[in-house]
Amino acid sequence: MAKKEKNVMSCRLGRVGGQAVLEGVMMKSGTHMAIASRMPDGSIKMTNKTVVSARQKHKALDFPIIRGVVNFVEMMKLSYTTMDASTAALGLEDEEPSKFEKWLSEKLHVSLTTVVMVVGLVFGLALAAAMFIFLPSASGKGLSALFGWITGGRFVLSDHRILFSLIEGIMKIAIFLIYLSLISLMKEIRRTFEYHGAEHKAVFCYEAGLDLNVENVRKFKRFHPRCGTSFMFFMILLGIIIGCFIPSTWPAILRSLTKIALLPLTAGLGYEIIRFAGKHDNWLIRAISQPGLWVQRITTKEPDEKQMECAIAALKTAIPEEFPGYTPDQQFSWPKKETGASGAVCVRVAKAMERKEKREESAHMRAVMSRMSRAEQVRFKRKNA
Repeated sequence: MAKKEKNVMSCRLGRVGGQAVLEGVMMKSGTHMAIASRMPDGSIKMTNKTVVSARQKHKALDFPIIRGVVNFVEMMKLSYTTMDASTAALGLEDEEPSKFEKWLSEKLHVSLTTVVMVVGLVFGLALAAAMFIFLPSASGKGLSALFGWITGGRFVLSDHRILFSLIEGIMKIAIFLIYLSLISLMKEIRRTFEYHGAEHKAVFCYEAGLDLNVENVRKFKRFHPRCGTSFMFFMILLGIIIGCFIPSTWPAILRSLTKIALLPLTAGLGYEIIRFAGKHDNWLIRAISQPGLWVQRITTKEPDEKQMECAIAALKTAIPEEFPGYTPDQQFSWPKKETGASGAVCVRVAKAMERKEKREESAHMRAVMSRMSRAEQVRFKRKNA
């Protein structure tokens, strides 16, 4: 019996993964992806998608290291597609489109939201490179100059490549932890971190071979070795090691550009370590995973029952071969009206999405009418009035 349970656990390790989204949880297993969102009335709305990785289409992309780079790019793409929903959830879009939005829609056939997302993504990547790559390198150069001035040139930090890279890494880790701690103070980000904890608990419960219900999920830890937070921390640690091979006497901008060029290698190695850690459990793996698990004390919070329900619903829907025909209302019940922070946020989400749909419909009609003559436009307006 014990051997059978061990086999069940081993075949489930690494089979499903996910992430927290605004008022919900996303789970992915193979080509199946499911998003469970808590709606204003307290119900759980499921969104199902089929996601085929480039690694499945092209076997050459599934080799070690390379598959880590592909996974990193695909996760970035997935995050990009959820930015529109985040913008809508914050209620930052106006009720009626501006003249500039109309011009973008008619001339370029794109929405202002899309333009903002692209600009925001580019700016975010540039800011991340500046904060986590250039700033530590520039700070290291500054400390090197300071030590050289204090010691009268007898000790120049940049002459000691390993020590210089270690100091860069310490500063990078400090910036990373300060950043996570500050954003965790935001009310809605904290709720997302609670959904993050629910996601980890549900995955742990599934991997243990137990029935997926709130009582069982509640028993498990919210810290998982195969988490994206651990992956980011691994990338920082690997960056320290890789930095030891880059001449510390180079200018900060050149060291930064070299590290950016080596990011694919860093991402590939980090992915392989996380993948290996997720499928094994021994003292070495626990030691390697421990720093990332410590960081998860910031990025995961204890979830409530409703959040765990979302995680369970997403996980079961993402594995239809094990849970055929599953729907959340088969397992959970909810009141007609949801109260509290979750309900308030969901109301804003629903209203923002309704405004977004109206704008998209108006933009489509304007695009259609722009190719019509004046008489055809009059007939079209009368027909759709």
